[in-house]
Amino acid sequence: MDIVVVGGGPAGLYAALLIKRDRQAARVRVFERNARADTFGFGVVFSDQTLDIFAAADRPSYETIRARFAYWDDLDIVLRGRQFRVPGNGFCGFARRTLLEILYDRAEALGVEILFDRQVSVGDFPEADLIIAADGINSATREANRDRFEPAIDLRSNHFTWLGSTRPLEGFTFFFKEMPEGLFVAHCYQYEPERSTWVIEVDQETFMRCGFADMAEPDYVAYIERVFADELAGHALIANRSIWRQFPAIRCRHWSFDNVVLLGDAKSTAHFSIGSGTKLAMEDAIALHKAVIETDDIAGALAAFERDRRDEVERIQHAAEVSLGWFEQMRRHWMLNDTRFAFSLMTRSKAITWDDLALRAPAFIAQVQADFEAEQQAAGLPVRPGVVPALQPWRLRDMTLANRLVVSPMSTYRATDGVPDDWHIVHYGGFARSGAGLIFTEMTDIAPDARITPGCCGLYTDAQEAAWKRIVDFIHAEGESRVCLQLGHAGRKGATKCLWDGMDQPLDEGGWPLISASAIPYHPHSAVPRAMTRADMDAVLADFVAAARRAVRCGFDMLELHCAHGYLLASFLSPLTNRREDDYGGSLANRLRYPLEVFHALRAAWPSDRPMSVRLSATDWEEGGVSMDDMVAIAVAFREAGVDLVDVSTGQTTPRARPVFGRMFQVPFAEEIRTRADSPVMCVGNISTIDQANTILAAGRADLVAFGRPFLADPSLVLRGYGRYGVQAPRLPATMGPGLFALSRQEERGFAEEQILRQRGRPRRHG
Repeated sequence: MDIVVVGGGPAGLYAALLIKRDRQAARVRVFERNARADTFGFGVVFSDQTLDIFAAADRPSYETIRARFAYWDDLDIVLRGRQFRVPGNGFCGFARRTLLEILYDRAEALGVEILFDRQVSVGDFPEADLIIAADGINSATREANRDRFEPAIDLRSNHFTWLGSTRPLEGFTFFFKEMPEGLFVAHCYQYEPERSTWVIEVDQETFMRCGFADMAEPDYVAYIERVFADELAGHALIANRSIWRQFPAIRCRHWSFDNVVLLGDAKSTAHFSIGSGTKLAMEDAIALHKAVIETDDIAGALAAFERDRRDEVERIQHAAEVSLGWFEQMRRHWMLNDTRFAFSLMTRSKAITWDDLALRAPAFIAQVQADFEAEQQAAGLPVRPGVVPALQPWRLRDMTLANRLVVSPMSTYRATDGVPDDWHIVHYGGFARSGAGLIFTEMTDIAPDARITPGCCGLYTDAQEAAWKRIVDFIHAEGESRVCLQLGHAGRKGATKCLWDGMDQPLDEGGWPLISASAIPYHPHSAVPRAMTRADMDAVLADFVAAARRAVRCGFDMLELHCAHGYLLASFLSPLTNRREDDYGGSLANRLRYPLEVFHALRAAWPSDRPMSVRLSATDWEEGGVSMDDMVAIAVAFREAGVDLVDVSTGQTTPRARPVFGRMFQVPFAEEIRTRADSPVMCVGNISTIDQANTILAAGRADLVAFGRPFLADPSLVLRGYGRYGVQAPRLPATMGPGLFALSRQEERGFAEEQILRQRGRPRRHG
């Protein structure tokens, strides 16, 4: 076998040595365009987990790496004269030059041919069986074959430069510094005695105000030395082709064609803020080696490499991009108090949570807890000392919630003629018995032709009102949960089948006329809605008000207006669905006009001591839809109209939406609205644990946390949370006492055992 590697960085070298080790008869050549002594950058960093992977992949090179690195366990965050130390991280760092030399030596000892000062392309090797293109971020191979790899490159907004220093550091350190020009952050770590890496990052506005684009390297290095004079403590910064750059987030639809495969940064990048670039590259090499060794033919090996590796790469990229986004929004987070800022930084990529930090940094979590309680008290909210954030009370107007955990609105499609029945009382009653702070109803429609499906609940008849009153009375009698009615109108998404028969698919028969902001069908084969006239608007508004008055008689504690997911009122807000040319279309102010009219009418009909919320889709996940600036303006307009809470969701405006899913994937939208619109928010979307809820709340990303599917799977979710954290549950029926006691003991013991296993399972210290 003849194998050619284009690019002599860590990815290419590691792949070469691993394959040569196990296929001694193969000819393996590495072509590097630079000289052997050349390298750029300073140190590289690996986690304990990554070192374990290296140890399993190739013990000799791992042992050499282990003998040369600088190890640290602590992470320090320094800002505004305060330092927060978070132990238990487990990282090592050493010079990039050192890593390359270790890999050069190991590869050459195994018989790999390494040729320096050789600029080559894949077309130079027609005889090769396998060509590995590990030629970096600016990969010539990728760019010359864009039609084969189909790369997407997102050049992000922040600017950064890679520097070194002689200042020693005790751990991985973030230095934040506010100057008149803007906010600076230095990502720093020691990689060998008297040498540390300093990556300086600023946002676009700070970069421009400083004039860095017009400065020569010595000038901006001197400028940065002045900014971080205290932090450098008399030490100088060292440059090595330390140009200012913007990070390119690279993804490729295909990783290979014929016998050519991309590896490392050539195919995918991960932002340096989670230290994953070299890790990603070398783990790519391990996966490619496995595929080549275990598969008989090259085409099969490359297909196996991509099939088995892609999910992990995309998971790391997603975490890195979430982390990158945090640094792009540093200014927004800077408004938080010091402790909450530090906690927000630590939990930015969603890999680290409240429970993780409680285990390895209890003193830090105690600070976060104390600050959370102090802020709660300053806001005039009740406080439960020592109780985790998710189980702290909260208040909206005169409604006090026992905790911050919410049952999200979830359509069930089980009603008959819009009437909720015994199934619904069991469904909602189960959540009340669990002690959820707030229970939302499914979207409840204001008229027969406002329904999504024939199985949707309504509140436009006496029978429906009586059924809802029975449910609300039961919830109030069984515990401290409060109930919010979500009112809506399906608009162009009405007259469709129930979820299990085909979501958003039009009924085969028995449909009803549809209305919307504009005469645009949801699917091409859906019924075309009528563009609403002023008379239609008046009739729908009257139906909303009539439903709200019924809701008052039912005893609902709170009312939510559904203006999301492409339903009627949302169709006015999005330019994708509003093509009107009158006073209700065009500008954002015009598109807001009718939803605000409805809200004002509801607020007037709803008791002033009871809160109201609005559900919004913060993005349409489609080009040309609402922007984040639009959504902030929409949230501000509703807040000024009297909204007490913004329920932040996303998407479902059109079937063309392409959401980016992941854990807690909608939380960043809620956080941005909370900060920029100065409004309380509720977040929802792939949130599965109370640990995650604690993390979201403590970081200031939301005020309430809603769960959907987890409650469907386990209506006792909140009770388990009380037991897990050893907290006294709110008032529940006396008949549940023995069971609650047993559940609490079980959860408390289980959590203690889980923490012991986490502690034992933490990667051992290398070295």
